[in-house]
Amino acid sequence: MLKIWGRRNSSNVRKVLWCAEEIGLPYESIEVGGLFGGTQSPEYVGMNPNGLVPVIEDHGLPLWESNTIVRYLSARYALGTLYPEDAMARAQAEKWMDWSTSRMAPLYTDLIWGIMRTAPADRDEARINAAITRAGELLGMADATLAQQPWLSGEQFAMGDIPLGALVYAWFELPIQRPSLPHLEAWYQRLQQRPAYVKAVMTPLT
Repeated sequence: MLKIWGRRNSSNVRKVLWCAEEIGLPYESIEVGGLFGGTQSPEYVGMNPNGLVPVIEDHGLPLWESNTIVRYLSARYALGTLYPEDAMARAQAEKWMDWSTSRMAPLYTDLIWGIMRTAPADRDEARINAAITRAGELLGMADATLAQQPWLSGEQFAMGDIPLGALVYAWFELPIQRPSLPHLEAWYQRLQQRPAYVKAVMTPLT
């Protein structure tokens, strides 16, 4: 059985859990990291020398880096659906995966830690507001694409929607003022109609 190590309130872990749920893969979820600890144990570092979450083990293969895990699971178990067979379609999906991680994810440190994990009196409001502004600007790029097609991956839901989908949950659920991005909002509503998304991603923000 597929094993997934990582705390469920991590957006990177949510990606992997969501992918497995979409495919219908049976898996064992092992919570490590954050308050659970365990990522610096010799056993864990032996699987992932970075000491970060998530890590999976599938058929004896340990694998880390969340986008790589999503690609692997999609290619192995959902070829032609989550993992587009056409190279051009696949590149479009992968573009959004890497963009979400390189451009959007760093801003979430300021948002999640600044709002959810810092006492109000200790918050750096200027930094939080700057992150909100920049995130809104970047999400405008996704909104523009979603004005032309229903999914970031194209006409069909695929792996390209997973990384930003895991992040955008916090964007819409945090107590912040957001710019109007109607196509992104409609996409988020479509995601919420997917049982796998609700189960794997829409867990408490902590």
